[in-house]
Amino acid sequence: QTRSLLGVFEEDAAAISNYINQLFQAMHRIYDAQNELSAATHLTSKLLKEYEKQRFPLGGDDEVMTSTLQQFAKVIDELSSCHAVLSTQLADAMMFPITQFKERDLKEILTLKEVFQIASNDHDAAITRYSRLSKRKENEKIKAEVTEDVYTSRKKQHQTMMHYFCALNTLQYKKKISLLEPLLGYMQAQISFFKMGSENLTEQLEEFLTNIGTSVQNVRREMDCEVENMQQTIEDLEVASDPLYLPDPDPTKFPAHRNLTRKAGYLNARNKTGLVSSSWERQFYFTQGGNLMSQARGDVAGGLVMDIDNCSVMAVDCEDRRYCFQITSFDGKKSSILQAESKKDYEEWICTINNISKQIYLSENPEEIAARVNQSALEAVTPSPSFQQRHESMRPAVQSRPPAARTSSTGSLGSDSTALSALSLDSLVAPDTPIQFDIISPVSEDLPGQAKSSGQSGRRTNPFGESGGSKPETEDSILHQLFIVRFLGSMEVRSDESPDVVYETMRQILAARAIHNVFRMTESHLLVTCDCLKLIDPQTQVTRLRFPLPNVVLYATHQENKRLFGFVLRTSGGRVESRQTSICYIFESNNEGEKICDSVGLAKQIALHAELDRKASEKQKEIDRVKEKQQKELNKQKQIEKDLEEQSRLIAASSRSNQSSTEGQFVVLSSSQSEDSDLGEDGKKKRESEA
Repeated sequence: QTRSLLGVFEEDAAAISNYINQLFQAMHRIYDAQNELSAATHLTSKLLKEYEKQRFPLGGDDEVMTSTLQQFAKVIDELSSCHAVLSTQLADAMMFPITQFKERDLKEILTLKEVFQIASNDHDAAITRYSRLSKRKENEKIKAEVTEDVYTSRKKQHQTMMHYFCALNTLQYKKKISLLEPLLGYMQAQISFFKMGSENLTEQLEEFLTNIGTSVQNVRREMDCEVENMQQTIEDLEVASDPLYLPDPDPTKFPAHRNLTRKAGYLNARNKTGLVSSSWERQFYFTQGGNLMSQARGDVAGGLVMDIDNCSVMAVDCEDRRYCFQITSFDGKKSSILQAESKKDYEEWICTINNISKQIYLSENPEEIAARVNQSALEAVTPSPSFQQRHESMRPAVQSRPPAARTSSTGSLGSDSTALSALSLDSLVAPDTPIQFDIISPVSEDLPGQAKSSGQSGRRTNPFGESGGSKPETEDSILHQLFIVRFLGSMEVRSDESPDVVYETMRQILAARAIHNVFRMTESHLLVTCDCLKLIDPQTQVTRLRFPLPNVVLYATHQENKRLFGFVLRTSGGRVESRQTSICYIFESNNEGEKICDSVGLAKQIALHAELDRKASEKQKEIDRVKEKQQKELNKQKQIEKDLEEQSRLIAASSRSNQSSTEGQFVVLSSSQSEDSDLGEDGKKKRESEA
């Protein structure tokens, strides 16, 4: 019965131990959470105090926000102190009693249980040995030892059992205390905490919190309104941008903007990786003033690609890509080939860089000036009846300049403020003159600049180059200089007396190319000799155009853009027959405009000296012919005089030999001789006067 009852008590003690362990873990979580709350509250207060030291990229110095957070930090700091006091009270009033019960009382029960079990086992072993004592062979010594062992083990078991039973009975009271004391301490700590909170949270703080709550509600309403507006904007943009999601939108529905002076977007740049191989890299490009910049993904700023002031831009053909264009710097030393995503971007980039190259971006209203420049260029290409009235106010005073002088313009080509300093627009370029952007093959059509000399009239053009049997006409020329040029265009001009004709033609041709999207240029070799200028195909060596040097009456290069040069060719027969016309040809070179003009000037000087030498030689030959003729006349006169003298001597000899002739015959002979003599004198005088 005792052991059965002991088993019930032990089972109850085990249940109490299990339940107390779970309760201890729950209360320990409360204690840990309170410690964490106290530490987190203190950290929050510390961070709120440090708000004024923060530097936010998008937030300025908001003094109202800073002062509000400082006040919150003060209140939260007080709350942090209250939480710290609560943590201490929970440790003393809640955790200490349950920890003592768990670590002392329950552990004592377990220890006594183990000791009682050992004592009980020892008593059972001693009783077993005592029971085995032999009745026949009694050994007093062994008997005494076994008896002592039984006595000791029984006493130990009894004492241990009493202490164990007492502890089990006491446990029933301690379990009530261990449950109530921690809960009582927890509630008292919470009540104390709330009392401290009610003392700290005064009415003034409540008013502050009310104001802050109102402000938060106002900010929330503003946010909701802004979010609604943004959502509406997003919906509108989605509807409007739907056609733009196409990589290459229809240019008729979305025309290119040609008056831009700033442009940004993604382009593919061509990088050479070998002699014939290349790679393309996608980067973000943008213009900044007169510079073209690029920025790779991940970079914090852009880098300079090239200076595009006075640069040249043109479309190029790439074998593997569409919408490619090339930008060449003003000195021709640096160039980049870029690819746009669509035709619209392709045209806008070319027009924008062309506008920037004219330095329009330096003016106050760059887009307006670009629009006016492009409009004036469009009117120059497609004239209207009001052309003269629109440009009437732009006519400056006429100043004379020496013809064929290679000077440079003082204004930027295409600039809105550029004023022609010599002649008016109408007197320079005919408003209804068409522009020819390409070179017509000499096989299909003869141009005015392609007049043939008398020695060339019967010569047939070999489409595969000059024939080997014929001698080139420039073989005997002193000057041979070859330049690489690109033909921009030509048009008929009204005057060929001022370099402003060339500058105005350059402006109109470049503007017309930009307006009509004509960016391709024909590359040729320009051969300068003392006889003519020749445009030669670089591949087939076919002469595309021939310009007789005497007909080149004017040539000039631009001051700011040294790659542009042009010359005026005076020809006979144009749109009106039997009238001399002047045609201005414009070219682009690799920054060799001045060299070409110098070469043309040198050729004309050599030709002029050769012509003067030829005329002097012809004059000398004429003088020699006149002298020779006079000498022949003198020799003829002397011969006549000799003949007359000889005749006179013969007549005298005949008269002496015939003295016996009759008087009548003598008289007749004498009169005949006298008449002949008179006739000879008159003829002699007549011939001398003629000589």
